[in-house]
Amino acid sequence: MPTPTLPSGSVLRERYEVIDLIGQGGMGAVYKASDKRLTGRLCAVKEILPGMVGFQDEPQAYQEQFYQEASILARLDHPNLPKVSDYFTQHSREYLVMDFVPGLDLKEIIDEARRRDRFLPENQILGWADQLCSALTYLHSRKPPVLHRDIKPSNIKLTPTGHIKLVDFGLVKLLHADDSRTVTVVQGRGTVQYTPLEQYGGDTGHTDAQSDIYGLGATLYHLLTLKAPPDARQRFLRPGSLPLPRTINPAISTSTERAVTAAMSMHPDDRPGSMEDLSDLLFSSHEVVTPGGIYRVADPTWLDAIRENTTLLAIASILLVISLIISLSNSIT
Repeated sequence: MPTPTLPSGSVLRERYEVIDLIGQGGMGAVYKASDKRLTGRLCAVKEILPGMVGFQDEPQAYQEQFYQEASILARLDHPNLPKVSDYFTQHSREYLVMDFVPGLDLKEIIDEARRRDRFLPENQILGWADQLCSALTYLHSRKPPVLHRDIKPSNIKLTPTGHIKLVDFGLVKLLHADDSRTVTVVQGRGTVQYTPLEQYGGDTGHTDAQSDIYGLGATLYHLLTLKAPPDARQRFLRPGSLPLPRTINPAISTSTERAVTAAMSMHPDDRPGSMEDLSDLLFSSHEVVTPGGIYRVADPTWLDAIRENTTLLAIASILLVISLIISLSNSIT
């Protein structure tokens, strides 16, 4: 039976007035709210239920861990992440308050592209990927590193100004060097199509930055092909069940296909070693669209240049041979 949600008009901490329910999941709900102290400010309030995260018998331990980790989230500051501005407890429920992000999520954009039967431009997707790599590199470089663990199109917003925001911090996990499976009170199990096999163990599974790399790779796969990838368990049971992106969308460049499939490797050791490495693979030979409409051109590798211009090279070779034959015949006559 679903947990009752807060009705519109409810006021939390004598400050945040609930306007509407944004979404509801197994761990709680997210509300759109107005800040009664700062007129005109909208925020998103994430509600987390203790009973849904395995701490129902240890309320004190749950609350202490929640406050420790929420304080770390509140210190995060990156243009592609919503700012966490407050956290508190009310009626035995924990709340995170963060920026409300306007715009469509990428799942809505995918659904619209499918309705129009038209693939999204690759350079636009790479522009979004550039911003996501920046945000995730920032998260993974914190001490301790912060993992998102639920990267998927519906958790990524495209603002009216063209900026990408990675949302839903209700599912992060802190990774401590001396504890490979630190369990946070606000972690989640992810969504199957975007979750690597090692994350299927839930609280007992080992996850690290490689798990977020898989999630980003699966998200880019969905954006490029307009088809959600098969989940990792299905891929394990049926090797070869993941179609290569170019078999669905031939307009995708070989370098992008190579980067995405590497990020989605079944074994973590076969994925790029870090978000920086994935970024290098993605942008080795591409133009990307930034929110300001500026094209950033990365340095191409000779291998990518040759692979992506084979037709032009063939024509140039034929023309060279013809010119040599003409020159040779003129010299003979």
